[in-house]
This record gives sequence, structure tokens and C-alpha cells, in this order.
Amino acid sequence: MPMPASEPKLNLVATALPDAASAPRKRPRPGERRVQILQTLAGMLEQPGADRVTTAALAAKLEVSEAALYRHFASKAQMFEGLIEFIESSIFTLLNQISEREGSGLLQAQKIVSMLLQFGERNPGMTRVMVGDALVYENERLVLRMNQFFDRVESSLRQVLRNAAEAKGSSTPTVDANAQASVLVSFIIGRLQRYARSGFKRSPIEQLDSALRMLLS
Repeated sequence: MPMPASEPKLNLVATALPDAASAPRKRPRPGERRVQILQTLAGMLEQPGADRVTTAALAAKLEVSEAALYRHFASKAQMFEGLIEFIESSIFTLLNQISEREGSGLLQAQKIVSMLLQFGERNPGMTRVMVGDALVYENERLVLRMNQFFDRVESSLRQVLRNAAEAKGSSTPTVDANAQASVLVSFIIGRLQRYARSGFKRSPIEQLDSALRMLLS
């Protein structure tokens, strides 16, 4: 959802992992190598048919040995946890900014949905992690963690929508907010899944204004 020019824009502190390809090739420091591994993994998840990225393929892409990967991550699951941590940090930083800067509960809900879908569009590899496609063959705790991520998003939406329902004079603000938050999270996940399964051709934000008007009417 585009923001009106009069509104302050969110400070997008993290919308994509750094692009190491733009830097001269040199031996990275340990912290830089971790970021390089994660950015390469995210990039590989953007490719068609990347249902399962092996450590052998990841190492080959980085032109290092598999043993070199395990000097920075104890397991492939830990690499995916690094991507999930990036998603969590990025999304909840932006979500907190929305909560602090927007007064209307309905407007906050709209911007939370828009921000999540825009994040997914800008980070296709992360989208496959968020909807679980990239985690099918991985450790079950990764799927659980992403489920918990969306539970936190739904909780945030319930809070702002309850405020909106109270402002409208609803006699059942909690019930109304719970129902709307559940529908919005299902909508977010559905849009992200469609984006991933279309090979990143179907934008998750297409006709978003119209959709949100129907969902939040």
C-alpha cells in the first residue's frame, strides 16, 4: 500500500541482506563470512526448483568446502535460523515503528499488512522461508518458529484492531479484533504463498488497497 506523500515514511532498516557481489572479492572476516553464507542461501532459495538447498550446493556456490560452512554454523538448520532471525528482526522493528507513529488502529493494521507483503516481495528467498516451502525437508523446530512468528504478528494485529473496535463503539471489541486479525494473517500467508508458488511473478501487493478495504470494512 503506497504511503501518502504527507506521511512520514518508515525507516526500512532491513529489507534485504547485503549484496556481497558488489564488493571486491577478498577473504572475508568471520562475521562477514556468516552474512555471505546467509545471503547466498537466501539467493539460492529464489531460484526455480530450489525445493531443497544442500550444503554441498551452497558450498559450491560460495567456492568453499562444506567444512568451511560448518566453521560458522553448526548445522544447516542453524543457517536457516539465521534467516529467520533476520526476518524477525526486520519485521518487528518495522512493526514497532508503525505502532509508535500511527494513531488509528485501522491504519496501523493496514500498514502492518502492507509492510509484511512488501518485505516478502523485496526478499523472495525469505518469502519461501516465511511460508514454509523452504523448510519442508529441514528441522521441525524451524517450522514451529515461523508459526510462532505469525502468531506474534496476529497478536499485534489483535491489539491494534481491538483499539479500533473500541473507538467505533463495538460491544464486542475483543471478538471483532480476534476475527479480523485471524483473517488478515491468513490473507498475508496466502498472498505470500501465491507469490512464491507463482515463481515470484504474482505480486503479493497487487490490488492491496481494494482487498484491505473489504477485509477491514
